[in-house]
Amino acid sequence: MKQPTLVIMAAGMGSRFGGPKQVTPVDEQGHIIIDFSLFDAYRAGFRRVAFIVNPKMEEAFRERLGDHIEKYFDVTYIHQTLDRLPEGYTVPENRVKPWGTGHAIACCKGFVDGPFAVINADDFYGPTAFSTVYDYLVSNTDESAYAMVGYRLRNTVTEHGSVARGVCEVENGKLTAITERTKIFKKGNDATFTEDGETFTDISGDTLVSMNLWGFSQKMLHELWARFPAFLDKNLPINSEKCEYFLPFVVDEQISEGTACVNVLPCEETWYGVTYREDLESVCAAIARMKAEGIYEEELWV
Repeated sequence: MKQPTLVIMAAGMGSRFGGPKQVTPVDEQGHIIIDFSLFDAYRAGFRRVAFIVNPKMEEAFRERLGDHIEKYFDVTYIHQTLDRLPEGYTVPENRVKPWGTGHAIACCKGFVDGPFAVINADDFYGPTAFSTVYDYLVSNTDESAYAMVGYRLRNTVTEHGSVARGVCEVENGKLTAITERTKIFKKGNDATFTEDGETFTDISGDTLVSMNLWGFSQKMLHELWARFPAFLDKNLPINSEKCEYFLPFVVDEQISEGTACVNVLPCEETWYGVTYREDLESVCAAIARMKAEGIYEEELWV
């Protein structure tokens, strides 16, 4: 079996955070969140990594990670651009927003061969999350069997605004449905979400959600491209400037059809991320605490 690849989605420019949050230091040593993800991934067994980037950000990534990371990983840079569309489609006028996580992973076709895991560049996942998905990828032999690391919702929200999460329904360890909620707010140990900004629905903090930490076979890349035209046909007439092709949409379609299954790998790690600039202080404090507990050294890779 081919060595699994860790695919890191880093094409977003951090609009809510107010800058290129992917390269913002989170400790006194200048480490960024990706440094911890890469370190944990290496300890788990990953040796191949692919960064999905906006071409304008590639230089910053090479400058920040560059030769150092290439000592440990076989590194590939993949460009997510607006004009990477199925034949016969063109970029709508005034479209500047990327096409979404489903499109980002679709751009890996031709670059990633073999099984792969997917993470966000600006999310901290925790060591056991990487070891769990790596172990799954190296043992799975069913092309139609995917995996998702499921986090408790209460461990994935911020004090400073809303977050988007894929809310999961699980039965006998299998994902039965996933619904993308784009405006989830913390509410004590639980949460509440809204679709219209006026009506709110409470949701338990124990609910499993997707943090876009997936384990896929090569089949997923084919499915993403095959289903993209139907998404564009339906959504471009409605919202050509901002519609997004979310990765969970395509997963959910395959589950509904019975053409794929998703094994849910529970994880009790706490998510940390910099969705908003105000989150940065709490992320830095969490990293400092984990260093004090011996989970990480002051300098990674020593």
